[in-house]
Amino acid sequence: MTVNVNSRTAEHAINPLFLERWSPRAYASIEISQGELFEILEAARWAPSAYNAQPWHFIYSRRGANGWEKLLGLLNEFNQSWARRASALIFVLSKTSLLPPGAAEEVPSYTHSFDTGAAWGALALQAAHSGWQAHGMAGIDYERARTELGVPENYRVEAAVAIGRIGDKTQLPEPLQQREAPSHRKALSEIISEGHFASASRTVT
Repeated sequence: MTVNVNSRTAEHAINPLFLERWSPRAYASIEISQGELFEILEAARWAPSAYNAQPWHFIYSRRGANGWEKLLGLLNEFNQSWARRASALIFVLSKTSLLPPGAAEEVPSYTHSFDTGAAWGALALQAAHSGWQAHGMAGIDYERARTELGVPENYRVEAAVAIGRIGDKTQLPEPLQQREAPSHRKALSEIISEGHFASASRTVT
C-alpha cells in the first residue's frame, strides 16, 4: 500500500508524518515560545545512541533573543538571506568521545555523528508534528562557530538548523521560489541491497 502526502508518494505504508516533514526556506517571521521550542528539543533528547552516550548538544536562540544575531551571523550569506525569517536557530554539536560502561577513561566515539543525526531526525519530525518545519544547514562558518560559541575541543560542530512556520514563498528570489516544495527521494531499490553491497541495477525490485 502506498502513502501520498505533500505530492510525495511512499512505496510502502509508513506514517504520513515522514512525508509531511520537509525543509522550507520561506518562513513567516513569527516568534516561537520557549515551551514550543523545548518540546521539539525534548524529542531529540530521546534519540538512540551507542552505549546511551547521548553525544548531542544543542546551542539555540529564539528570534529576537540576545543570541539571535550571533547565531545568524555564523551562517553563510546565502543561508542568512532566508534563515533570518525563521523563529529559532539551533547549532548541533556532537561529542567525539565517550565513557564506555565500566571504563575509567573516555575513548574516541566512532558513532558520535551517526547518533547525533538520529537526534536531529527526531527533532525535525517533532517540529513537523507540532506544525513547524526544520531546515538543516551545512552552510556555516565552522571555525568561527567553534570559537564564538565556546565549543570544547572534544565536540564537533555538525550543522545548524532553522525552525519556523511556513511563510509566503514570494519573499524568496525567483530561483528559490521554484524550488520551494517538498523534495522527492530515490527509489527504495536504489538505496538497499541484501547480504552485500550491490548497485541499484542488481537489487531486487
